[in-house]
Formats: sequence, C-alpha cells, structure tokens
Amino acid sequence: MLVLWSLIVAVLAAAVLLRTLWPWAWVEAPLVWRVLTTAVRLQRWARRRPPTTLLDLLVQRARRSPHKPFVVFEGRPLSYGQLETESNRVGQVLRDTLRPGDCAALLLPNGPLFLAAWFGLAKLGCAAAFLNTNIRGQSLIHCFNSSGARTLLTATELWSSVEDVLPALRSEKVMVFILDGEYAGEDVETLKDKIQAASDEPLPASLRSGVTFQSPFIYIFTSGTTGLPKAAIINHLRAHQMVNFITSCGIHSSDVLYTTLPLYHSSGCLLGICGCINVGATIVLRRKFSATHFWDDCRKYNVTVIQYVGELLRYLCNVPKRSNDREHKVRMAFGNGLRADVWREFLNQFGNIQICEFYGATEGNIGFMNCTGKIGAVGHINFLLKWFYAFHLVKYDAAQEAPVRGANGRCVEVATGEVGLLISKITPRNPFTGYVGNKILTERKHLRDVFCEGDLYFNTGDLMLMDHDNFIYFQDRIGDTFRWKGENVATTEVADVLSALDFVQNVCVYGVTVPGHEGRAGMAAIQLRTGADWDGEQLYEHVVTHLPSYARPRFLRQQEAIETTGTFKYYKVTLTKEGFNPATVEDALFILDDKRKAYVPMEEEVYQSVINNLIKL
Repeated sequence: MLVLWSLIVAVLAAAVLLRTLWPWAWVEAPLVWRVLTTAVRLQRWARRRPPTTLLDLLVQRARRSPHKPFVVFEGRPLSYGQLETESNRVGQVLRDTLRPGDCAALLLPNGPLFLAAWFGLAKLGCAAAFLNTNIRGQSLIHCFNSSGARTLLTATELWSSVEDVLPALRSEKVMVFILDGEYAGEDVETLKDKIQAASDEPLPASLRSGVTFQSPFIYIFTSGTTGLPKAAIINHLRAHQMVNFITSCGIHSSDVLYTTLPLYHSSGCLLGICGCINVGATIVLRRKFSATHFWDDCRKYNVTVIQYVGELLRYLCNVPKRSNDREHKVRMAFGNGLRADVWREFLNQFGNIQICEFYGATEGNIGFMNCTGKIGAVGHINFLLKWFYAFHLVKYDAAQEAPVRGANGRCVEVATGEVGLLISKITPRNPFTGYVGNKILTERKHLRDVFCEGDLYFNTGDLMLMDHDNFIYFQDRIGDTFRWKGENVATTEVADVLSALDFVQNVCVYGVTVPGHEGRAGMAAIQLRTGADWDGEQLYEHVVTHLPSYARPRFLRQQEAIETTGTFKYYKVTLTKEGFNPATVEDALFILDDKRKAYVPMEEEVYQSVINNLIKL
C-alpha cells in the first residue's frame, strides 16, 4: 500500500513539475507527438533508394483508395485514382519533349488540370515552376527565364498573357503547349486531344531513378511585393518538411479541407494539396476567393478545415452578418498573417473554431505554430522547437538596415519582450536551398559570423517578439518597418490602430520620403466600408489618442480598393513610389493638421509647402 501511495505522489509531483516547467504541456502534447512521429517516418523515407516523395504518397493513395474523392472543383469530384490516371496521360504526352531533370513552367488556373500537369511532370522526373497567373509582360518573361525552363504549359483561359510575350518566347525557341482548347497560330501546339487519347498506364519508375530528396520538386515565386519575384527552390525534402509541419496541427483523413488560395503559391499547393495527400483527406478547391460564397461552400461540401492567408479572414468578417454564420462543420482554420483584432472578431462571429496560426517563409528554414488558442501569437517555443531549430532574435538597426553588431563584431541578442530580427542557423537538418539561378539574391539572405567566426544564419527579414511565456509574435518586415524622427515605426502596429475605426474596411501602411527630412514619413492607404463617409476629425482624434507622435501617419490616401497579391498581401512598392503628390496621384490625399485637429485635403499649395519645408511634419 505504501508503494502504491508513493507511486501516486511521484506521478502527481511529476505532473505539477511538468505543469510548472511547461504550462502548455497538455495542449501541445498531441502536436509534439505528431511532430516526432512524422520526423521518424521522414527519416525512414529518406533512407530508401529512391526516397519516398509526395508523388509516391499520391500513387499509394490511388492504389489503396482509388475511389475516394481527392479534389472537389466547381461541384465535380476527382478521386485519387482519377488524378493518378490523368497525370499519367499528361506525362505520356510530354515524355518525348522533356527529359528527367528538366524543368517546365506552368501558367495554369486553379483546377484539376493544374494538378494533372504538376504530377505528370513529377512522374517524368521533372521539376515544375509555378508562374503567378496575374503577371504579364516583362514580369512574366522574367519569372519564366529565371526558372531555367524551356517549356511552358498553359490554358486557353490565360492565353492573352502568353500571347503578349509570344514573340520573346519564340526568339528563345521556347516550346509552348496549350493543355486545353484550340489555337490556330504557329509554333504553339494544343495537347487536349492527345491527352485524352493517351494511355493512362503508369510511367516507368526508371524515369525517376535519379530523384533524391535534394532534387528540385517545384519552384515557387515570391509575391514580388518588394521587387521582382524570386524563384525559391523547393526540393523533395523541403516539400515533405513543410507538409508535415502543417499536418501536425491535427488534420486527419476524414477531414474535408477548403482552400481558395492560388495553387501557384506554397500555401495552396504544398500546405493545401500536398497536405491532403499526406493524410489522405479531401480538398475542396475554388477557382478564386469569394467572401460571399465562402460559408455557403463550407456548408454545401461539409467542410471541416479551412485555409487562410493574409487578409482573407478579415474579408469574411467584413461581409454583412447572417443568421446562419455559425451553422457549419468547420472545426479548424490554419494559415498565417492573422491579426489579433481579426482573430477575435472571426471567433465572435463564426463560433468556436480552433485557429492554428503559423509562421514560415516559402524559402525559409524555420517555422513556428500556435495551436494553443493564444490570440496574436504565431507560435509557442517549447523544448522540441529549441532542440530542432537554432534560432535567435537579434537587435536590428532600421536606419542602417542591418543587424546591430557589438564591439567584438558579433550580433547582439535582444532581451525577452524586445523586438528583434529573427535569424535561423543553416545546418544540414535545416538547410536554405536559396533561389534558382541567382546566387546574389541567395547570398543576401545569408548572415555570416553572427556569434562566432564561420557560422552561417538565414536572415528571415522579419521582426519578432517573444514574451515571458515563450510565445512569439510577428511584428513587421524589415522592409516595411521604417524610421522617422529617430524612432522605428512598425507598419502593422499603425495598421491595427487605424483598422479599429468602424468606417475603415482595409488599410495599408508604408513610409514615404520627404525632401529635407531623414527617414520616411508615415502614410496610409485607406479603403472605407461600403456606405461609410470619410471623417478627418475622428481619424485625427483616434490617431493622436492611440499612437505616439512619430508613428502617426502624416499622409493619408483614400482608395476605392487596395490592390493585393493572390495571397492577400498588399502591393506597397507602387504606393511608396507614387507618394503624396496630388498632381500625380488620382486618389484623394490628406495631411495631418495639428492646428485644425483633423486630416485635411492635400491641395497643391499644401504639397508645395511640405516639400519646401514650410510645414512642420
């Protein structure tokens, strides 16, 4: 009896100790277990020759559950078995054109054709470069050339984009194929009939015999919000790591996932499509996001998990409330870029949905996840993360646009509760594969001799903060954070404040140069809610109340709509370049006026006074 009581006391003591040292243990234990088991499985797959890739998982799913719906698109289901045969057909047709190790570029809209082409290329041992369907002209040529592809696969829906650059493609002897529809011109072949008539027999595994975990799987282009897009290399190992990372949040084979994100982006193709392949789930795919139809689709298809990125959930909250907002089966939402105010509003409007907010860049070698329900945090740092990732938050000088280095030339870590630049050590376990064909841009992401001579870190370009409970919070991008009046201004902080106004629907904050002034003055583009009126006095009062003087936007720009990328990131480059000149900006402009205690119209006379330093900013 004494032994039993001693055992009970020991167990209770261990539980209390664990709760003290790791207070979120009970919440995070399932996540930790899934991460560990998937890591062991990945090691087993890596030892095989050839290794087990995500394509192999798709083939296995098709054999075991050929009739299970994999993708539901515009009401039409496509089973695992059907995707297997369709990708075989595409691969058979392209077999005489491409060789193992080649790369082909895809300019295709969301839909089954994208998937058939992607996995058809993978069965040939080829990499696929996913081109943004919104780019045209020189941007399209830039992305295509930077991928190293000599073949372009597209669809009639996007033919106008290709036609604009066809002379340039022809001059480089690029092969252009339309996978659907017809085309009467020269030097372009349509493959629709050939694909339909092709054999659906599996392609020889020997075509992929040279594939390793280090071989390129896909090339994903950055959004280009701060410059020309770069092609990030996603090899088979990196693809597995990203997929395992997101499915560890608790997605199961019985789930129905809903995504409206573009497949040319890593969130759509890897976390969405490949995430479902990894666990054997079903994905409902939409051509593009629609806030109006979002919840109707979720109800129609019995969706249990939704995927978000950037401002997507804000758009859902902006839709007029309905009586059936909470009538759905959605149990989880996973994604990144969810602001704290939207997080609260979303839960209040649509019910008790588990939010799994994560942090990670397409090309990065580090990621965090927050499944605890802690609003605003992108992750919680536990012993597993500390063991797996060697990361630090270091002091950053916004004026010099570089990490602060001490007298010894080494970087300086910030204290708990302080904002710092996130850097992650580059190791064989956590490599940084860089950008295809661009060593200069790859090198720019390297930080060398950080804490000792010869060490190498990945510069995420993100400013983060860790609190005393080991929760980590995204603060801003170093390209977005700007310096004004000797202080660092975080655009996300300013945007949060402006978004709290009931007549503001969307806001984009950035810095603009002003002649005769150091740094950049704050400016914000604002989109009003439908039917709302501009109120310069209320804006002024709100800004003065909630922001220090250096962080208050000096200029405002009223826009009908704020342009975003396909993954709901704001284009700040154009806004920054256009600045606040009323002679060149067609939108209404306003300036902060402390004497009148309001934001007043920016007229030409006022503008001239600003640039001639006649008005104090």
